[in-house]
Amino acid sequence: MNCEVCQLKELDVEHFEIREVLRCILHTILFHRALGLVRPKDIDLELFEITYVQCGDVELERKIDEKIDQFLDRVEKHPNKKNQICLSFYEVKNKQPTWFTNKVERLYWEQWYINLNVAQHQKGHSGKSTSSKIVVDPEAEERTVRRAALEASLRDVLFQIIRFVNEKKDHIPPIPNLEGVSFPYEITISRFCIWNGNVQEDAPNRASYDAQLTSE
Repeated sequence: MNCEVCQLKELDVEHFEIREVLRCILHTILFHRALGLVRPKDIDLELFEITYVQCGDVELERKIDEKIDQFLDRVEKHPNKKNQICLSFYEVKNKQPTWFTNKVERLYWEQWYINLNVAQHQKGHSGKSTSSKIVVDPEAEERTVRRAALEASLRDVLFQIIRFVNEKKDHIPPIPNLEGVSFPYEITISRFCIWNGNVQEDAPNRASYDAQLTSE
């Protein structure tokens, strides 16, 4: 099976921006790969002048927030590193059962790599000015410029997602006869991943394989 891969533009973020950025990107991808009828819900970001769309599915929102919490925990434990999260869609194929297990093959047909470069926590400026003149805070100006650059980059990522879903269609498999608003998916971070919404410990590069056998 042909597995299409999209490497999204790397974003430079601070820790407090991660949750909004990941929610925006993950929900945008899942909305464009939604199954059947959904209840679109517009979400305005608090940190940026950007609006994105969710599927309006409470369970999907919960699973994404759980994965983001895991991602934030990893960032806390491993600072000063580039971080990557992978959202993969796959088909489920039943294999010949054995005496002890019923094998299921997961065939990946699309993978999205979200790349974040997380900056260190910034310490507040504690210096005091004795001058009565208005003092321009260079750190505040730098933060404003950086925030504007991130907002522009996040918009680029959203347009990148839209271009990809519009151009890449031939690899999408038939709609499965499954419940839920999404194709079967997993979200992978380092040694932890979600298999169709269930958290499991696994190897770092598991999501890079085109097919994987697992016991169910």
